[in-house]
This record gives sequence, structure tokens and C-alpha cells, in this order.
Amino acid sequence: MGFHTLDYIILVAYLIAVALFGILRRGKQQSASDYFLGHDQIPWWAVCFSIVAAETSTLTFISIPGLAYVTNLNFLQVTFGYLLGRIAVAYLFLPAYYKGELSTAYAFLEKRFGGKTRSLASVVFLFTRVAAEGVRLFAAAIPLKFVLGVDYPTAIILLAGIALVYTFAGGARGVIWVDALQMVIYLTGAVVAAVVLVNAHPGGWEAITRLASQEGKFSLINFGTWKDFWGTAYTLPAGLLGGAFLSMASHGTDQLIVQRLLATKSLAAGRKAIIGSGVIVILQMTLFMIVGLMLYGHYNGASVQSLGLVRADEVFPHYIIEGLPTGIAGFVIAGLTAVALSTLGGSISSMASSMVLDLYKPRAKVQLTPTKEVLYSRFATIIWAVLLVFSAFFFMNTTQTVVELALSIASFTYGGLLGTFLLGLLFKRPNQEDALAGFIGGIFVMVTVISLKLVAWTWFTLIGVLATLIIGGGLSLLGKRGNEGDTALP
Repeated sequence: MGFHTLDYIILVAYLIAVALFGILRRGKQQSASDYFLGHDQIPWWAVCFSIVAAETSTLTFISIPGLAYVTNLNFLQVTFGYLLGRIAVAYLFLPAYYKGELSTAYAFLEKRFGGKTRSLASVVFLFTRVAAEGVRLFAAAIPLKFVLGVDYPTAIILLAGIALVYTFAGGARGVIWVDALQMVIYLTGAVVAAVVLVNAHPGGWEAITRLASQEGKFSLINFGTWKDFWGTAYTLPAGLLGGAFLSMASHGTDQLIVQRLLATKSLAAGRKAIIGSGVIVILQMTLFMIVGLMLYGHYNGASVQSLGLVRADEVFPHYIIEGLPTGIAGFVIAGLTAVALSTLGGSISSMASSMVLDLYKPRAKVQLTPTKEVLYSRFATIIWAVLLVFSAFFFMNTTQTVVELALSIASFTYGGLLGTFLLGLLFKRPNQEDALAGFIGGIFVMVTVISLKLVAWTWFTLIGVLATLIIGGGLSLLGKRGNEGDTALP
């Protein structure tokens, strides 16, 4: 067992193939819209797969099996909330996005409130995304460092460089098609690992899961108690409500996902893509957690420390490198790399699109020609790839677990962002000043809540949304005010 020459060949061949595939699938790029939206010619199922790949980071691939290893299946309650949130996005957000040929999620805010709200949302998105993705890029470099025997900076630059190649040349179309391919690769890798685990254990499935079953690790539903209602993350109310609002924020207001939805051919296609992704995520998370329970049986319930590991996140990578046969280990590591690249490429493209379409183009003193739009878009792509590398360097010395760090960064702003969108979608009275005050106020509330550790993380987004709606909605009732943009719901 361990990593051998064949494994290295598979991994290197995969990395080269990914870059070439993204370039070949780029299609025509005659304007910034073509470059960032794929000219609206991408089928819904490819966008659906791309959404799943984009939101599935290396943290998910290695952390969810580790979470199941040390706990149980209660986390799956959150994934059902994810599906509910996506259904809300499909029927509440998407009609507004497809009305008026919007190029980014934040263009809606300009249409509804005004340019300042769009700019603020875009800037918040950019800073949040570059920090959160820096953490994810560092996490992706961890297994690559051990496999290739390089240092962290080299592993980080290698991953970012490959993602930059196909994102720069292929644009959103290249990113989406590469993501769709990589979803298939990494899920196949997880299935292969599961099959090997079962076949290698005397007694097969029943034997390898017996210990987990005896210790209650197959527990799925946790109703919780009033005493731990706010403090426990994985109860049914926290999972459904927290998961739904988190998914509404991440899939309804985050340009990383909305960019993909706007690349579909129609509202109906966008709805299929977003709801379908929710179903796939439930199945995917179930697979990852079952792998974790099988690892628990494989190692006979050994503690993380007794395995010579520091944290539960390392259990699955440890098995991949030490427990899988030659060739299969290379394929599964390629799947793990696929997860990293899918998130990384999508983040670079979404940040570049927000920079060009939300911040630069509306303020350009002269109208750009389509050729210059593409040139500036590619230049922005390079800028954000480089910034992501420096962000990952910054987090190399962190002592906090990468999962907690990435979650905390996103949680600071998701509530305020989603609350601002809902303020514009559901209410006609609030104007731009109300929206800006609500947005900023919601972020300050979240800084307080997270800093003081008042509630479990699953409640973060909901609290931020409520704070934004109360502040923005309350201010709109103080005086007679008119909207600066269109009315609320289309």
C-alpha cells in the first residue's frame, strides 16, 4: 500500500487533462457576457453538476467522513435544509434574476435599490470569497503536500496555476464543463474507496458497519431539547432552518453559484439545475458519511490520536494513502484534487466577473468594445488567482481548524447579504439607504454573535437575516420614502 509510480502518473495525467478539457470547452468569447456566462448555451444538467462541484470543497471531501467517524449521521439533517433553501431560491430569487438580462446576482440590487447597494454587495462578496477560498486552497494543498513531497507554497501555487489555465482560457463555460466532469470523478473516487473498504473487510458490509451500528452512529434524526435548542448545531430544527437559510444565502446571493445559474438557457432550466443540485448533495453527503462509518469499522473504533493523527479530517486521507491499492490511490487523490480545482476555478471566475461587471464596467468613462471586455475579464482572472494564492499563504500558519475558519468567514456576511436581497424581493417600501443600513447592521450583529459564541453555527445566517430585515424594514417605516429602483417582486 501507499503512493507509487502508477499513482503519480494517474494524478499528473489527470491534472493535465483537466486543463486541456477546460480550454477545449470554452466556446466563443466575443464579450464579457460570453466569457462569464457561457453565452447562455450550457445545458441545465451540466450547470447542476457544476453547482455541486463548486460547493463541494476539499473540506467537504475529507471532513464529512471524519465528522461521521467521530459523531453520527445527524449532519444529514442540514442537507435536507439545503434542499428546502434551493427550492426557495428557484421560486423566489430566480424569477427576479432572469427578468431584465442580469449579468450578476448584484445587478438585481442595483435595479431594486441603486448602484451603491450593488457595489457594497460586490465588495463584501469579493473580500469574503477571497478569504474563504484562501482557506480552502490551503486545505486542498494539505494532501497534495504529503503525496508529492513538496512544501505548502509549492502545492498551493501548483493548484492555483492549473485552475488559472483553464479559467483564463475557457471562461465560465470552461469552468462549468470542467466542474461537471470533476463531480463525476470525485464521486467515483469516493464510491471506489467505499467498495474497497467493504471488500477488504472479512464479512463485508454487515461486518464493517456492525460496530458503528452498535454505538448508534447510524442515528439520523435528533429532535434535541429546549435546553440545547440554540446551542446544538445538528438538531432537526437547527438543521432544517439553518441549512435552508444558509443555502438561500450561498445559492441565491453568492456570485459563485448565481453565475452558473445565469448561464442556463431559461428560468425553467435554472430551476432544474438548482433543485437537482440539492438532491445530489443529499446523496453525496450520505455517501461521504457512510464512508466515515465504514472507516470507523475498518479501524475498529480507534480514536483519532491512536491512529497517529491530529484531527478527524485526516482519517480519510490517511486511509487513501496507506490503505488503498496502487492505482486506486492515485485515482482517489485525483478525485480529491478535482474537488479542489472545481471550487477554485469557479471562485476565480466569479470574483473576476463581479469585479468587471459590478465594479469596473458601470464606472467606465468610455464604453468598452467587446474585445476589450474579454481582455479586461482575463486580466481580472489573473489578478484574483494571484490574490487567492497570497490568501492561502496567509492562512498556512493558522492554529484554528480549516473547517471552522472557512465557516466563520462565510457566516460573517451571508446573513446580511441574504437579508438585503429579501428586503428587496419581499418589500416595496425600503429604499437604498434602508438597504445599506440593514446590510451593514446585519454584518455588525453577526460579528457580535460569532465573536461571543452565543449560538451554534447553524443559526448564524438566520440571525443575520432577521437583523438585516428588522433594521432595514424598521427604518423604512420611519418616514415617507420612495424606491430608487424597481418594485419588489416581479
